[in-house]
Amino acid sequence: MRDVPGHAAWIEPTQWWRSPLAATYDLHLLCNQPSHRLRSQQDMGAASRSTKVAGREPIRLHPADAAARGLHDGDVARVRSAQGTLLAGVVVSDALSPGVAQMHTGAWYDPSAPDIADCVNGNVNVLTRDVGTSTLAQGCSGAHVLVCVERYDGPLPSIRAYDPPRLGAAGTGARPR
Repeated sequence: MRDVPGHAAWIEPTQWWRSPLAATYDLHLLCNQPSHRLRSQQDMGAASRSTKVAGREPIRLHPADAAARGLHDGDVARVRSAQGTLLAGVVVSDALSPGVAQMHTGAWYDPSAPDIADCVNGNVNVLTRDVGTSTLAQGCSGAHVLVCVERYDGPLPSIRAYDPPRLGAAGTGARPR
């Protein structure tokens, strides 16, 4: 196995500051489990919604990174990676190192405005790669990804992730027989 040598070795990751992708995607986004919900369970609940910014999952940025992008607390940003885009609410925090951004996992997927972003609710899965850590381990590699963040000043689409599905023919709400 090429990616699992028989000895300790440095294997350069594709998602890090010294990779070619960093020329376009200059922030390292860390994606961790939230403390206010269990993964995606109860994303529509009051505890989870109380942490949202403009109704979206927050992205935390160091003050220098936010200032360089003209972003402030409460703004909405479009976050892009080589894999996809999402909208997120901005939280500026000096608890992060410059060059690092942070978002929680578990926001419900909402593709209802694909002309604006792949997910308008902030589901980080649209940004991360779906590949294992190695051919041997197949661990999750979705905890970090290179991204770029830009201010989004367009119309904010409604969050539709929590809407129940329409049942019946032609969306009438009638149950099929």
